[in-house]
Amino acid sequence: MLIWQDLHHSELSVTDLYTLLALRNEVFVVEQNCPYQDIDGDDLVGENRHILGWKGGKLVAYARILKSDSEFEPVVIGRVIVDKSVRGEKLGYQLMEQAMASCQQYWPEKTVYLGAQAHLQSFYAHFGFAPVTDVYDEDGIPHIGMANR
Repeated sequence: MLIWQDLHHSELSVTDLYTLLALRNEVFVVEQNCPYQDIDGDDLVGENRHILGWKGGKLVAYARILKSDSEFEPVVIGRVIVDKSVRGEKLGYQLMEQAMASCQQYWPEKTVYLGAQAHLQSFYAHFGFAPVTDVYDEDGIPHIGMANR
């Protein structure tokens, strides 16, 4: 059973922050062999939120929600990740349900956007996302912009 947390960045403990950054590094940089600047200055600002899924005390699912100061910009879900030790258990669906519920709770009037890895279009379509850009290259991986609403 997973324990979910939906935390404003100010609610993250140092240990939580270290753990989520370690998971993001493990998957996005090491596993996907994609060196990029993950620590981008957006984790600890504004109204941004973090969705954490814990199983047996281990962080196994995570997503970041970015809220722009502009009233015209969409809310952005990113850094969607499931630890490889639990892949195949459909935790990605639970994670996205948590992230979408957070967006609905805090910003019900806002469009939600994400830059999806292109091969995951059908997964995100399950949550009402539709393509809004052509496929583009981001750090050597094909992505596509998708929006909900």
